Amino acid sequence: MQAKRVLTLAGDGIGPEIMQQGTRVLEAIAKKFDLPLQIETALIGGAAVDVEGQPLPESTLAAAKQSDAILLGAVGGPQWDTLPRPQRPEQGLLGIRSQLKLFANLRPALLFEPLASASSLKPEVVAGLDLLIIRELTGGIYFGQPRGVETLNDGEREGFNTYRYRESEIKRIGHVAFQAAQRRGKKLCSVDKANVLEVTGLWREVMNELAAEYPDVELTHMYVDNAAMQLVRAPKQFDVMVTGNMFGDILSDEAAMLTGSIGMLPSASLAESGLGMYEPCHGSAPDIAGQDKSNPLAMILSVAMMLRYSLQYPEAAAAIEQAVADVLTQGLRTADIAHDGDAIIGTKAMGEAVIKALN
Repeated sequence: MQAKRVLTLAGDGIGPEIMQQGTRVLEAIAKKFDLPLQIETALIGGAAVDVEGQPLPESTLAAAKQSDAILLGAVGGPQWDTLPRPQRPEQGLLGIRSQLKLFANLRPALLFEPLASASSLKPEVVAGLDLLIIRELTGGIYFGQPRGVETLNDGEREGFNTYRYRESEIKRIGHVAFQAAQRRGKKLCSVDKANVLEVTGLWREVMNELAAEYPDVELTHMYVDNAAMQLVRAPKQFDVMVTGNMFGDILSDEAAMLTGSIGMLPSASLAESGLGMYEPCHGSAPDIAGQDKSNPLAMILSVAMMLRYSLQYPEAAAAIEQAVADVLTQGLRTADIAHDGDAIIGTKAMGEAVIKALN
């Protein structure tokens, strides 16, 4: 059987240390299930700027296009903040998403039972939470043209961005969302601002049209401001949410904190071809980089998502998710998910605990 190629992009900040644990878990699960995997590495973000002078080298992009799946750590850090925008680490992330046409971002917000007390909300509000946010990732205001900063005739500067969506882009992400809802609780909430923004009025129209193709799914609509409020008021009312790039960026981070820590949440960014890039929802956390304090569980759960969606090894994915649940049940905690009196362990120890639970 031909080996499936996995490209790892550790990136910046805590990226390398969580990637190390994610790779160790991937190697352990490959051994346990006899999976034919070939793991390769490349540079992205600030690490690539320092070596190659740009955040997304051609060699990295070429390797990504030849891979079956990609694991990403995190990009960015204050040492690169003064660079011209095209050279900043975040442009590497936006670039690879765009170049690989990774249009569908899946962000689950799953609360593991032992972490109910770690959420900032009352346990009874979040216990049992299992939510999936699907964010359109390659369109909207982050990519729309024209964009920029201009100096007006009176000398004042004006910044502008353009919020655009084509009907075909909305249909594409809509199909992903409806199909995800079919596999889950058959409830889909589409989030927009159709009362103010024409582009999201079109979004709502297209979602309503698609609903006829999925009669088994209950489609509802919600304005983004109300959706933000409802996520902290009664988050378990939602099963699958679908929205555009900017709203999805904000709402998925809000949903992350319902689970106790953004350090627990994985994500998948998928192309129509099945190629996917998998990464934790958290950032590069430069303030704790290199201190063995970061939580590797979001990365490890991203490995599980990769095995399920792109590599088609669902049993291996389930084994990793069960190992993470077992470790949490044992009371093992990194600092971000610790509650009063919990014993805190480091990044490496958490990775080792998951591997031990796997075996």
